[in-house]
Amino acid sequence: MNITATLFLAFGMSMDAFAASLCKGAALRNPRFSDALRTGLIFGVVEAITPLIGWSIGQFATQYVMRWDHWIAFTLLLILGGRMIMEGVRGHDCDCEPVLRHGFWLLVMTAIATSIDAMAVGVSLAFMQVNIVQTALCIGTATFIMSTLGMTLGRVIGPLLGNRAEILGGVVLIAIGSHLLYAALV
Repeated sequence: MNITATLFLAFGMSMDAFAASLCKGAALRNPRFSDALRTGLIFGVVEAITPLIGWSIGQFATQYVMRWDHWIAFTLLLILGGRMIMEGVRGHDCDCEPVLRHGFWLLVMTAIATSIDAMAVGVSLAFMQVNIVQTALCIGTATFIMSTLGMTLGRVIGPLLGNRAEILGGVVLIAIGSHLLYAALV
């Protein structure tokens, strides 16, 4: 996977965290930049760790599915992208009562919930020749940037853009999966 595909993957993976951060920012009474950085850091770290866990699981399974790896990667990315699109279409409830600050464990649990797809992507990356540490760092950095930005913008545009960001992330994952399948079959 080249650097362009890695960057698209990283920012595609960060879109659900971006959407969640928009809602978190919209829920805060007076969000400060330090709140945005804290949220971005938590989301970024969790999002960087989960593909490593998935990759480790995938490494164990690689020897059993080498002939079908491109189909597995395509199917996982298709399902994850489809799930993100469905979640984006369904929408999220950002109309909650404003709070002063989100608790650490609430942010961690939200980060874990938005990074389950990164673990599954990590499994699919085990079937490809990728530098998993570099890819995980890209995903974590993109998520840090997008989550910090999402919290900052949340008060203004959270209810307007949140669902569209998740839909875009799903489309990007499906496009990457399709490209991987096409490259393996040609």
